Amino acid sequence: MMTIQNRDREQQIIFPGKIQSHHRERTAIVYIRQSTLQQVERNNESTKLQYALKDKACAIGWAKEKVIIIDEDLGRSGANAEGRPGFQKLVTEVSLNHVGIILGIEISRLARSCRDWHQLLEVCSLFQTLIADTDGIYDPSNYNDRLLLGLKGTMSEAELHVIKQRMLAGKKAKARRGELGLQLAIGYIRHPSGEIIKDPDEQAQSTIFLIFKLFDKYRTINAVLKHLVKNNIQMPHRERSGLTKGDLIWRRPNRVTLGNLFHNPIYAGAYVYGRRPTDPRKKKPGRPSTGRTVTKQSDWEVLIKDKVPSYITWAEYERNERQLLMNSSKGVGVAKHGTALVAGLVICGRCGLRMSASYSDNGSKLRYSCSRESIDYGGDLCQSLIGKSLDKIIEKSILETMQPCALEISLKAAEDLEQNRKQNLNYWQQRLERTQYETQRAYRQYNSVEPENRLVVRTLEKKWEEALSAETKLKQDYDSYLTIQPTILSTKEREQIRKLASDIPMLWNSPTTTQAQRKNIIRILIERVIVTIKDNTEKVQVEIHWAGGHKTSEIFDRPVAKIEQLSYYQELLQRVATLYNESNHHEEIANILNTEGWRTAKQRSGFTADTVRTLLRRKKITGNKKTQSKIVERENNELTINELSNKLNIPEPTLYKWMRLGKLIARKDTSASGQGIWLVHADSIEINKILEFRNRPKQWIYNSKVDKVD
Repeated sequence: MMTIQNRDREQQIIFPGKIQSHHRERTAIVYIRQSTLQQVERNNESTKLQYALKDKACAIGWAKEKVIIIDEDLGRSGANAEGRPGFQKLVTEVSLNHVGIILGIEISRLARSCRDWHQLLEVCSLFQTLIADTDGIYDPSNYNDRLLLGLKGTMSEAELHVIKQRMLAGKKAKARRGELGLQLAIGYIRHPSGEIIKDPDEQAQSTIFLIFKLFDKYRTINAVLKHLVKNNIQMPHRERSGLTKGDLIWRRPNRVTLGNLFHNPIYAGAYVYGRRPTDPRKKKPGRPSTGRTVTKQSDWEVLIKDKVPSYITWAEYERNERQLLMNSSKGVGVAKHGTALVAGLVICGRCGLRMSASYSDNGSKLRYSCSRESIDYGGDLCQSLIGKSLDKIIEKSILETMQPCALEISLKAAEDLEQNRKQNLNYWQQRLERTQYETQRAYRQYNSVEPENRLVVRTLEKKWEEALSAETKLKQDYDSYLTIQPTILSTKEREQIRKLASDIPMLWNSPTTTQAQRKNIIRILIERVIVTIKDNTEKVQVEIHWAGGHKTSEIFDRPVAKIEQLSYYQELLQRVATLYNESNHHEEIANILNTEGWRTAKQRSGFTADTVRTLLRRKKITGNKKTQSKIVERENNELTINELSNKLNIPEPTLYKWMRLGKLIARKDTSASGQGIWLVHADSIEINKILEFRNRPKQWIYNSKVDKVD
């Protein structure tokens, strides 16, 4: 008892007024942390010193059972509180008023960030929790101790900053010489001397070459991926860790790996540093590896061309980057699904924005529209037109352009098909060669073992059988592939290609030619199509910008919604009135207009008698005194549909509908013309019924496909 009292008296002399009884009533926390797992493994003495703080806590008056050790942060950086469950647990315990003192070997173990450090000091000051290190015990509620602790925290953060800056400067200096060891892409390995070389495996190299050739052909990652999957082509990978580190394995292709491959400049022989820096603003809590961003080539810190062996040239790499950008939402891209031939290439001649392709009626109807003003700002639709008419003009121009080069097209098509098959066969041959080698090696290993050593023989025998089974299966897959992919083009196939190419229109319209192939041809030859609708009429000017800078211009007619939109509308009205004044029937006027080449708004069919009647009404000519009023034999109180419409102010289509529904008493008189004319019985009683029927409230019927009138 005297010993304990003497010890307390001694501690009070050393730390007067700091350790009180209410501190000892609470727990003492020993916080242990090492920055990396490498330090945990190698710096054992530092870890032991931190664990020994438990004895120091007991020496200054805490019972052994009230001393808690928090070591969850071993191997974690103290740069911030994120990803440190031990530090978060410490702050929580202090906030619950459970802690009397915190012990650490030094301040830097608790936090390397002033933000986290001062937060801890604030909480400790509020709940009267002491902090102790090898230099002494501090009370955060005391101004002098708080000032000293703040200085120590600032020095700890500055120390970390100096260390990081020193290491980063050395790292960048090494990167500028192209000597900084970065993670290598597939198809490359690092020589023991430190030199970066191509993968010595011939099949791995040929697969990478094949992937770039496929992208040059298809121009999309999706098409390359489908080709690899269809032909059962796998991608080479070198194990980066584990017992099999450095071994070559083959994995199924995927979109992410292909995207990284096409974007990586190492395949063009360039050494790059700073291509994907980390943005602290985009980091997520608990995931320190996130926050990666992709910068533009002008922002790369280091770019050394021709530093490593290349698979493609730098010009090809930049061309691939442009194509990938075009394939994104920022560019035109390759041909997409749908029937629109020039989707993504059409530019509005009024505002200069890109016109979009939209479909209706289950994709059977196509329209090109400039709607950015309407979508973004709620304004009016700039211009739009039916897509079929524009596509026909483009088809015509394309076929006229390709006619002179029919022979070159045929030869190039045959060459491409043959080259593609040779590449695929070369890949299969390499796979077969690899499996044969594996089988022979397993056989040699099996023969080199003494027969009496059955423990080893059984294992090698099993391995040999597995190799034989894999070789057999691969040969079967190869035979199946050959059945659907002939090795070379036959003479008959070549002649068929030349025959088709000699007649470009037949090849273009052939059922075997897909819409995607037509779009790809258009995108090779045409850069953009500028469309301008003249004064909202049927006249459309299209300007085609061909690859290489050549331009062609043409004006064509489009279908319009209203006949008033026709550029010759006034001339048409005058011509109809002239023919009518010459005592021609409606059918005769329609035939004359069709013979003279006049076109309707929709342009689907010629003029009819109904169209002529509509034009006469708009010309304010409503009767035909010379041909109808004298010929039509009417009964008492009979009116034509037109006369009844004018009398009751009811639209003619409504009267025709009521007549079909049996609401009107009508008969057809054929004496006036070949088609006849409808006469409606319209005495005073019938007129009152019609007016009552028109004025009564409408009844809405829900869940009905056809509106019915009671």
